Amino acid sequence: MAYLLAVILGLAFGAADQYLGSMSWLGPWVSTAAQVSAPWLILPFLLGATQRLPRRAALLGLIVTLSALLGYFAMTYSPMEVPMWTFHRFLTGLVAVTTRGYYNAVFIFAGIITGPVVGLLGQRWRVRRWWVSAAFVAGALCLEPVARWGSGQLFGPAPVWTVEAALGAIVATLMAYWLIERRRAPSAPSHHQPSR
Repeated sequence: MAYLLAVILGLAFGAADQYLGSMSWLGPWVSTAAQVSAPWLILPFLLGATQRLPRRAALLGLIVTLSALLGYFAMTYSPMEVPMWTFHRFLTGLVAVTTRGYYNAVFIFAGIITGPVVGLLGQRWRVRRWWVSAAFVAGALCLEPVARWGSGQLFGPAPVWTVEAALGAIVATLMAYWLIERRRAPSAPSHHQPSR
C-alpha cells in the first residue's frame, strides 16, 4: 500500500509542478516557483520519515522520485499542455523527453541516486532524530537561492526565493527545537530482569 501511495503522490507532485509552470496568468512567479528544486528533495524525505526500516525508506524515496519525474514528463505531453493531443504524440513525446537531451538524463540519474539517499535521511530523522537529516532539509531550502545565485541561475521574481529561504529558517528552527527536546527528555528506564 505504501508503494502505491508513493507512486500516486509522485505522479501528482510531478504533474502539478509541471502544470504550475504553465499557469502564467497567475503572474511571473509561477514559472520561477515551478523551478524550485528543494521540494523534489523534501518529498522523498517525508516518505522516508514514515518508515522505521531503512531499506523500505530508501525504496519509497526512489519510487516517489521516479514517479514524480514521470508525472512531470507526462504532463509536458498531456492534453492539458499539448494542443491537438493524440495518444501517439503523447507516447513519442514521453519517450523523446526521457531519452534525448542532456538535462533530462541528468535529472533521471540524479533522481536514482538522491531518491533513496534522501528517503534514508527521512528514516534516520524518524528513528534517531539525526542532526544530519535536519541540516539537509533546512539546507535544501535555505541554501538553494545561494547556490542558484552562485551559478547564475537565480531568476526573478525575488519573493519566490525569499519564501523558500524563510520556510527553510522555520524548518531549521522546528528541527532544532525537536533535537533539543529529545536531548532533554529522560532516557526510558531499562526493563532488565533482576538477577537471582
